[in-house]
Amino acid sequence: QVWQIRLDMHLLNHDGNITDAASIAGIVALCHFRRPDVSVQGEEVTVYTPEERDPVPLSIHHMPICVSFAFFHQGTYLLVDPTEREERVMDGLLVIAMNKHHEICTIQSSGVVMLLQDQILRCSKITAVKVTEITELIQKALENDQKARKEGGKFGFAESIPNQRITAFKMESAAVDTNDVEEQAGEIIAKADPPAEVFANPVLHTPGTAQIGEGIESSWGDLEESEKEEAAEEEGDSEAAAFECEKVETEDTSIMKETKNDEPIVLSDSEEEEVVILEPQELPRKTR
Repeated sequence: QVWQIRLDMHLLNHDGNITDAASIAGIVALCHFRRPDVSVQGEEVTVYTPEERDPVPLSIHHMPICVSFAFFHQGTYLLVDPTEREERVMDGLLVIAMNKHHEICTIQSSGVVMLLQDQILRCSKITAVKVTEITELIQKALENDQKARKEGGKFGFAESIPNQRITAFKMESAAVDTNDVEEQAGEIIAKADPPAEVFANPVLHTPGTAQIGEGIESSWGDLEESEKEEAAEEEGDSEAAAFECEKVETEDTSIMKETKNDEPIVLSDSEEEEVVILEPQELPRKTR
């Protein structure tokens, strides 16, 4: 028999970088968890209650911690632990999970930014420092909790509820100074890089459709080279068929004009030099 442990996470507030927060909360919960003590004698298994024996912790060999990096301007700038607003405008995200022994557990990259080897190595070095700091905080918090339990003091939710630690994101309202907003915005715009190409007067190649004003002709629906050849062949065949049909109609008209009093008609073909005699009842009919 084995123990089956299930870990559920419920988000109280999401202000960005939920991956790092979830990894820290999950590993702390597993390190803090205690299971009932068990003894095995032959085929007899005894599970002791907390009153009989103190519960024992899980066998956790290392604590992988996730550190997230947000990239802006195609990887030119990186930011550790992005907020929810920063995640909305970032180009890409890199998540590195590492333990305090500097062993990489997993790497996940998402977004539309292409990262270089030097950028990943730089992020791994920052991750090593952050993971060491976070691991020390986790171990210190677990030691303080264990000490409080031995002394018989309040711990867990019993301590968090009166101190409002559960609602840690609760903040008092504060006034925001907006006097220098226009000047700061002007400085940011002045320092911003201009676009690569600037056209004083836009060039309008051909009138556009389904838009206001005029624009460049859409290239949607252009035929490939093979399709163009097939279209040209089909057009040539249709022109030849139309020419043959017109020729037949012309011959039919001339035959009808020369037919008088049921007399035989003699048709001559100058190219093949053949003479054809048709009886009156064998005259071809003009069809449409």
